[in-house]
Amino acid sequence: MDSRIPQDIERRVFDLIVIGAGINGAGIARDAAMRGLRVLLLDKGDISGGTTQWATRLIHGGLRYLEHYEFALVRESLRDREAILHVAPHLVKPLGFLVPIYDRSARGPLMVRLGMTLYDTLSFDKSMDRHKMLNREKVREREPGLNPEGLKAAAFYYDAQVEYAERIAVENAVSARDNGATVITYARVERLIMAGDDVTGVEFADVLGGGKYTASAPVTVNVSGPWVDEVLAELQRPGTGEDSGRFMGGTKGSHLIVDPFDGAPKGEALYVEARKDGRPYFIVPWNGRYLIGTTDLRYDGDLDHVSATEDEIQYLLDETNYVIPGAKLTREDVLFTYSGVRPLPYNPEGEAGGVTRSHVVFDHAKGESAAGGKVTSSSAEMPRVGGLISIIGGKLTTYLNLGRQTVDAVYKKLNRKAPRSRARKVPLPGGETSDFEAFAAGFRSASNISEVLCERLLKLYGVRAAEVLKLAGDDPELNTPLSSRVSVETALIGAEVIWALREEMAQTLSDVLLRRTMAGYGPDVALDVAEAAAGVAVKHCGWDAERAEREVREYREWIERYTPKQFRESVRA
Repeated sequence: MDSRIPQDIERRVFDLIVIGAGINGAGIARDAAMRGLRVLLLDKGDISGGTTQWATRLIHGGLRYLEHYEFALVRESLRDREAILHVAPHLVKPLGFLVPIYDRSARGPLMVRLGMTLYDTLSFDKSMDRHKMLNREKVREREPGLNPEGLKAAAFYYDAQVEYAERIAVENAVSARDNGATVITYARVERLIMAGDDVTGVEFADVLGGGKYTASAPVTVNVSGPWVDEVLAELQRPGTGEDSGRFMGGTKGSHLIVDPFDGAPKGEALYVEARKDGRPYFIVPWNGRYLIGTTDLRYDGDLDHVSATEDEIQYLLDETNYVIPGAKLTREDVLFTYSGVRPLPYNPEGEAGGVTRSHVVFDHAKGESAAGGKVTSSSAEMPRVGGLISIIGGKLTTYLNLGRQTVDAVYKKLNRKAPRSRARKVPLPGGETSDFEAFAAGFRSASNISEVLCERLLKLYGVRAAEVLKLAGDDPELNTPLSSRVSVETALIGAEVIWALREEMAQTLSDVLLRRTMAGYGPDVALDVAEAAAGVAVKHCGWDAERAEREVREYREWIERYTPKQFRESVRA
């Protein structure tokens, strides 16, 4: 049996099985474990290996949800935004957003001001400043790169950014484990085990080591994002239409990463209405570069291999070049792209952007929502099944509230009184300090490493930076950056590879580079350090040369979907 999987897994007594280790699944597992439930968290891939790693990386209240009158969702988002700023101070930071208003904009200055005022009102408990309106002259002074043609005014407000959304999910999973949860990645759930009309557990396959296993629990939560319907496929009534009982109808969002360019916003993001179709998108300072996105297109393709089309890429380039004429961005300027599918409720009608971003905690025994928004008529056609909850939708920003609602629902199904959730009060592992800035200052003064490396370790690992650095000791192979391109974003050291594999449940090189050390989101998408990182695993983590070679090859194959510039250049050569 694979050492990742407990030998007594089939005899263990669990209260709850959680399927899916994205931000919502990891958050549910953490909340439940902190309240004393015996939890098993499974994912067919890695922690945060799906929708979470494809986000626009913002912790935001959903300003544009106001136009769809989703006031409760906005309030929920703003409340959770404030909580996340406190539980993950190393990962989440306030970020200013400028909203330019043109004569072609769907909403003029007065309407935008009203929306901003309502946004401030709904975030009455926030720690960030209120919005302000800027006239044309002030906007031109602030962001001279903006297209002046038809520019009337702008609004400025604060939301928050989580540059490394993957790490917030990883830290939730680590915290769940540290609170007693069993976390198994690369464990694909192949069927729900039924006893009469009740789900009593799951059968899962070990994707890495082979073999099949079963696990039992009185409640199972299906929080597999866009894959929710795949998990539920066997429950659909035979003979019904292909959309009968369908929960998910996700839309695809694509992003571009480019180097700093002429006219780019300085220290703040732009929230822009696209000229072509009026859809809002962002130009965001991110990871030392700029993130541009996202698109919003209905998607029925392969959920396991999503990539940006050339049309999407050109759309985002054209819109950016229009609003910032000096940018003059071309396809050659795109360092890489990434795309994913939002786990939205199935709704075949209307515009993709109009599909609600609210979530539903769906109780299959009752055929209705236990919390959250409304259930579609299609999903209400599912047969009544006990012991099963499915999460429809869910946003990065609202994972704390979704987790609380879900665990409350689990306790109801267990006929037990639910202890109060502590997830929004107790910091994540990297944020376990009353004063993160003071800790950071002390870490810098006590460390004999470069300022760049100090900033990197603090930014990724928070208060655990000291533990990561301790692994390196005085070994230059472990405390010296593996890349010749040294910056906060690229200065991966060998100790981080060991930490990821030993302490943060990474199993593959892709896990290490894309969802632990975040080196895969540097300008070279870690192609320059993949072999060196695998070499560290050989020397310190028991990999053999054959495995290292295979891991590097598989990482290169996986990263092709990001269409990295290095690959495009090698093909031309």
